[in-house]
Amino acid sequence: MDFNQWVKLLALFISFLQVVIWPLIALLLLLFLRNPLKKFISDLIEVTFKAGPIETTAKRQQVIEVATSLGAATVHWQDKTQDEVQLPDAEKAKEIAQVVNQLITPGTSRQIAGSSALWVDDTPVNNLYERQALEALGIHFTISKSTEDALEKVGRTHYDVVISDMGRPPDQHAGYTLLEKMKAMQIATPFIIYAGSKRPDHITEARKRGAFGTTNDPQELFELVVSALLKR
Repeated sequence: MDFNQWVKLLALFISFLQVVIWPLIALLLLLFLRNPLKKFISDLIEVTFKAGPIETTAKRQQVIEVATSLGAATVHWQDKTQDEVQLPDAEKAKEIAQVVNQLITPGTSRQIAGSSALWVDDTPVNNLYERQALEALGIHFTISKSTEDALEKVGRTHYDVVISDMGRPPDQHAGYTLLEKMKAMQIATPFIIYAGSKRPDHITEARKRGAFGTTNDPQELFELVVSALLKR
């Protein structure tokens, strides 16, 4: 084996490690951060909302659980471009808590609880905390790792919302492929794309294709899912 072949083999090995090991490292780091993050957001809510917007202990606990999971998801997204895992800054945490507090009301909680969602992603561990935030509202998730499996599932089971990533090897536009095939099957379930871009042209294209929305931000994803379920 010549030098160039060794270089290619090494590059392939490094790529393999990044794909396999990174999700495990990220998961361990986020699990380690969960308790400090929960205390941070809980303390923030205590200070910010002590005047009374959080009416009951049950709602306060739900807001803390949802906001903590969204904060952890935000950490995960930030950590993809940073060398160090950090807590979200106070302003971001406050923004998340306020949005969650406004969205969670007795009426919306009753309407959303028991909803079913299909999440399509070939690496489900990357969305662990986003799912936990939505599960805190009583949404039940089914996971699918491929377009073919997702089509089989939506063909035999009703879901209230479908969330999909965009690229799944070998199809770099697998999200659109799934959406188009669902439309061909006359399945009109709200379809949300959760991918690495929310450029204006990508948002416009997604909507033209029939998606309910598209984002790469955990907080915006939460809002889109809640909005889709309330419009059923």
